[in-house]
Amino acid sequence: MTRPAEHVTPEMLLQRSDTPLLLAATRCAIGLAEARGWSAATTAGVFYGLKAVLDGHAGDGPVPLSQVRQRARPRSHSSATRIAEVLAELGMLHDDTTAAIRAWIDRRTGELPAGFGRDVRAWLVVLLDGDARTRPRSHTTVRVHFGILRPFIECWATTRGHLREITSSDVDTVLEPLRGHRRYNAITALRSLFRFAKRRGLTFADPTRHLSGGRATERILFPMTAEEIQAVQQAAVTPAQRLAIALAAVHAARPAAIRGLTLDDIDLPNRRVILAGHRQPLGELTHDALLAWLQYRRAIWPNTANRHVLVSRISALGTEPVSPRLPRQASAARHLPRTHPA
Repeated sequence: MTRPAEHVTPEMLLQRSDTPLLLAATRCAIGLAEARGWSAATTAGVFYGLKAVLDGHAGDGPVPLSQVRQRARPRSHSSATRIAEVLAELGMLHDDTTAAIRAWIDRRTGELPAGFGRDVRAWLVVLLDGDARTRPRSHTTVRVHFGILRPFIECWATTRGHLREITSSDVDTVLEPLRGHRRYNAITALRSLFRFAKRRGLTFADPTRHLSGGRATERILFPMTAEEIQAVQQAAVTPAQRLAIALAAVHAARPAAIRGLTLDDIDLPNRRVILAGHRQPLGELTHDALLAWLQYRRAIWPNTANRHVLVSRISALGTEPVSPRLPRQASAARHLPRTHPA
């Protein structure tokens, strides 16, 4: 009879390692599990994922990341991320996904109007790889920047044949309908493209130099009234949501500050908290929400090595902060129309 994954011990996993390569990977996984606080079920899932990924592998070369993602079973403990972490620790992981994003860049820029494709492609490659003046950006940033600028380029191409022909008026025309974050994101992408083009001598001038608005138009968050706090607290379902809403409502904490809050930033005996580098007193609502969350956190993830206050089913297995979704939901619940221009 097969034991449930949560009852499988590290010794059992070592005994089930039927090749020297899988044995080495299993030992590495067990070590990471102890350091990261993985549950027995997660460790067992990673083992079976490694078994599938390494099946037929002679150990004479690295394992492509695309193969790890393909073979890792979806919706199970054997996530591709943790399997890749084990293989990377062994020096056996090859990230071949960069080739995929390069192919995407070639394909997408090849669809642009003639006269624009080559220069936009050069810009996207520098975003991806970085250079002496630019740090590498994520694949997501590359895709998002291109997605923002593509309709602008298609609009300009009806009367212009090259980036160097774009004027400040052309830039203003495509930005005119945009408001809020859509406008800010568009300005960010446009500045990136034309600053690159100016540095490389692809344009004579930077048509985005006159743009303003970006960070200066960010909004200041104000603490909520007692009535508003009570209203949003009633909408909170989980201890994590209640804590995030308390931090956003009482302390006007932004999502990044909530995600970045660590156990070292909390002083419960003296009722103090450090948010975004600023030491603040803990109000009654935040103090109670924090105590409730920490009790829940200890019960669900007693062995996690993650020092962030807010953790999730996924982040508890590593050391990174939670995804931005929860703190953003808390900010959304704060009635953002109450924010005021800087």
